[in-house]
Amino acid sequence: RAAGVVTLPAGTGAVVRLADVSVTFPRRSRPVLREVSLRLAPGEQVVLLGPSGSGKSTLLHTVTGVVPHTVHAQVGGEVEVAGAATTATPVVERSGHLGVLAQDPSAAVCLPVVDQEVALPLENDAVEPADIDDRISRALEVVGAAHLRTRATSQLSGGESQRVALAAATVTEPQVLLLDEPTSMLDADGVAAVQAALARAVERHAPALVLVEHRLDEWAADRGVAALPSRALVLDESGQVVADGPTDDVLGRHGRRLHALGCWLPLESELRALTGAAGGLGHPDNVALLEGLAQEGMQPAAPRGVPQAAPLLTARDLAVARGGPARRRRQPAPAPLLTGVDIRVCPGEVVAVLGANGVGKSTLLLTLAGLLDPVGGRVEGPRPGMVFQNAEHQFVGTSVRAEIAHGLPAQRQDEVVARQLRRHRLEHLAGQSPYRLSGGEKRRLSLAAMLAHERPVLLADEPTLGLDRRDAIEVAATLSGVAARGGAVVLASHDLRLVATV
Repeated sequence: RAAGVVTLPAGTGAVVRLADVSVTFPRRSRPVLREVSLRLAPGEQVVLLGPSGSGKSTLLHTVTGVVPHTVHAQVGGEVEVAGAATTATPVVERSGHLGVLAQDPSAAVCLPVVDQEVALPLENDAVEPADIDDRISRALEVVGAAHLRTRATSQLSGGESQRVALAAATVTEPQVLLLDEPTSMLDADGVAAVQAALARAVERHAPALVLVEHRLDEWAADRGVAALPSRALVLDESGQVVADGPTDDVLGRHGRRLHALGCWLPLESELRALTGAAGGLGHPDNVALLEGLAQEGMQPAAPRGVPQAAPLLTARDLAVARGGPARRRRQPAPAPLLTGVDIRVCPGEVVAVLGANGVGKSTLLLTLAGLLDPVGGRVEGPRPGMVFQNAEHQFVGTSVRAEIAHGLPAQRQDEVVARQLRRHRLEHLAGQSPYRLSGGEKRRLSLAAMLAHERPVLLADEPTLGLDRRDAIEVAATLSGVAARGGAVVLASHDLRLVATV
C-alpha cells in the first residue's frame, strides 16, 4: 500500500541505506538527527512521522546529499544511494536516481516557464528530444496541471507550484522519490491528484518512496490507514527513531505517544488513541464519541465580532492580479484573478478566505496588505500585518531574535522579543538563522514577528502550513486571541480544521 494504492514486492538490495546517521548544524549545540538507521528496498514505501523540528526534512536532505554538500553540517555514520556514499559523491551524480519534491517547491524552480521546468530533468538525463514533449504532457496531466504548461513559473500559486514540482520529480521515473509534504498547499482535488500521480508512478516503475506528511487524515481519507505507505518510521523531538514498522502497527501501538508528540494521525487512529477501540469509525465506542461531538457541534455558535463597530479594514469593488497595476509595468497588467470583492472586517472578527488552488486567495491577501496595488477598487484601513504563505519571503533578520525585533522601538525590543520567543517556543533558537529552521519553526517565527507589532488586523496566508498538530492548535488559539482582544484576522487556508476552530 502506498499513495492510496498497493504495495509492490520489494527487491532484495537497499536502494537507500542510512547507518547510525547523526547530523549537527553549525551553531547548534545538539544534533538534529541522532543515530538514524534506515534500509529502503526498491519498491518499498515509508511514511516519515514526527513533530515539527524533529529532523524529517534534514533526513531527506541528507539522502540527497544537499546536506552536507550545499548546506554545511557535520554528518556522522553512513549514507548510501544506489550503492554510492552520498558524502563522497556530488549531488549531480545522484540526481538520476532521485526525484525530490522539497517542502518549499518554489525555492527549487530554475526556469521561467512550466514546460521548461519539467523538461529540465529529462534534458539532464539526456532523453531524446523527440520524446521530451510527450513525457512533459503525461507528467503534467497526471498531477492535474496540464493547463499550466505554458504558464510562467513566477505566476503560479503555492498549490500550482506543488503540482508542477511533483511533475518534475516524477517525469524521469527515478528509483527513489523523496516527498516533503507534497500536499501542504493543496485543496482536496490537489490531494487526490498527487495520490493519483504517485499511484501511476508505483504502477509504472515501482520507485522506493519516502513521504513526509503532516496531513495524514486527509491523505488517508475514506480508506484510513490502508491508504498510507505500508511502513512508518517515527522521529521524536530529539531526532531519534522511536518506532519503525508496519504503519498500522506503529499507529496502533504508538498512537498515544504520537499524539503526545504533536503528530496528526488519521481520524481512526486518533479515535483509537483516545478510546482504545481498534475497530475504526464503526466501533460502538467511537460511534458514541463522534455522535456526542456532533451534538455539541450542532449547538448555535456564539456571535463573533462587533458588527456595529467601525470596521478595521474595508475593500470595495476590489479587483486583484498577481502582477499589480499597469502603471508599474512595462507590459499590460495581467487579467484580474478576482473582481467585485467587497470586504468589511470589524473588531473581533475572524474571516476565512476559502477556494481552490489558483483562484487568487494569496493575491487578495497581498493586496489587502498593501504589497500589491489593486487593479480596480480600493482598500481602506490601517496597514495590516501579514504572515506569508512562504515564511522565508518575509524574513529580513540574520537571527530569530533579530527577525522579531525588526521594526520595534528600541525601548520595547527586549521585552517584546522575550515574550514572543517564549510564547512560540523559539527561545532555544534565538541565535539561529531564520533560514536554517525547520518548516514548522519558520512558520512559528513568521507569526511571532508579526504579532510583535500588535497591528489591529492580521492577515495570515496558510498559517498552519507545515505545522504538526500541537503547533496548529496553538496557532488557532493565537489567532482567536487576536480577535478576542479586539483585533481582526483574515486568513486563507485549505485547513478546514483551522477554519472550524477559530
